[in-house]
Amino acid sequence: MRSPHPVIATADRDRLEDFQPRAEALLLRLEAVWRRSEALIAPLEPEDLCLQGMADASPPKWHLGHTAWFFNTFLLQPDLAGWQGSADDRPWSYLFNSYYDAVGCRHPRPERGLLTRPPIAELLSWRQRIQAGVRLLLADLATAPAPRALAGLELLELGLQHEQQHQELLLIDLLDGFSRQPLLPAYSQAASGPEGLWRERCAAAATALDPAWLSFAGGLVEIGHGDGAGRVTPDQAAATPQAAFCFDNETPRHRQWLEPFELASRLVRNAEMEAFIAADGYRRPELWMSEGWAELQRHGWQAPRYWHAEAEFSLAGLQPRDPQAPVRHLSWFEADAYARWAGARLPSEAEWEHAVAVGSLPEAFGLLWQWTASPYRPYPGFRPAAGAVGEYNGKFMTSQFVLRGSCFLTPPGHARSTYRNFFPPSSRWMAAGVRLAR
Repeated sequence: MRSPHPVIATADRDRLEDFQPRAEALLLRLEAVWRRSEALIAPLEPEDLCLQGMADASPPKWHLGHTAWFFNTFLLQPDLAGWQGSADDRPWSYLFNSYYDAVGCRHPRPERGLLTRPPIAELLSWRQRIQAGVRLLLADLATAPAPRALAGLELLELGLQHEQQHQELLLIDLLDGFSRQPLLPAYSQAASGPEGLWRERCAAAATALDPAWLSFAGGLVEIGHGDGAGRVTPDQAAATPQAAFCFDNETPRHRQWLEPFELASRLVRNAEMEAFIAADGYRRPELWMSEGWAELQRHGWQAPRYWHAEAEFSLAGLQPRDPQAPVRHLSWFEADAYARWAGARLPSEAEWEHAVAVGSLPEAFGLLWQWTASPYRPYPGFRPAAGAVGEYNGKFMTSQFVLRGSCFLTPPGHARSTYRNFFPPSSRWMAAGVRLAR
């Protein structure tokens, strides 16, 4: 998941008469997000904080440092007069920059697990200084000219949404790291933990055991966030407190032609994936894209990620696999091969979004991200944000596929129908599943 710039609509961009209530509401949400990030590491041992199972993942401690770095780099340093967050800002920036080339050099991503220093207490203290700086910035913006005040609110909202993305990434990266340990440790077995939430949502979805096909007439439809110019309409802005936010890859809203199509009424289940395996689905090259078949052979794929015989590894440790739970942790290649075996295909992202827009897509949110057949490319008229923040999204629009919806690890309030998540087609460690189309 990436974090480009937000789009926020106001009735009049030259007036910001409601700044104070907006700032107070935003600060309350920021503080809740900051608390949640730090609560996520509470079940961990000190040794876990530097765990990095692969180059694509990052340690929990790095996620906490990077999200603080984001506020420091894009808000406090350029916009808060006299800001002195730390005498060591340059080393912090080197350690916690992700891939912003315009900002400067950075520590190599595959070596983030080597960052035993700074110790976690020092890192949390730095986060607290950054958070205090954000409060000072909001107070300063209250007397600033409207354009600067609005830009500050937009970037703070972006920082909040960015940290929510990293909350989900922290957990999926941790699951990958724990899965590589012989003891297969649990992150949390509590009913209130991530896996408890997964079981609760699967139980609620268990009534949809028999799939049905939902029909859509197609035609000329609109997809994307906003009114076509990258702005949200008054109705959208009034829908939820966060409805006015989107990442730039969700814009501009535009028209697209859809042929008549059908979508499955639910996600593919574990039992159905077991049938695919029993039918030698992982041994039949005619079901696979050439690149996917090469990945299968290179890595020895025989089942979805984290399957162990009749069990499945999860954030609660090794657990019995529920045949009626949606199958998760699949690559795009596996999802595509399964769809072909089932006599169907993956939906396009436009089909998925249109189905949600007309209110006819069960299990769209809160269970698993859903692979689509759509390569991750810019919408017609897309323009990245100016400056370093624009690097976060546009430059990744190649060699990846779009996922839609949200998953059980997605923070509350972070999902929306226009959200475009994206990963390379061989990625399997995210909480991704399959919905069929035809």
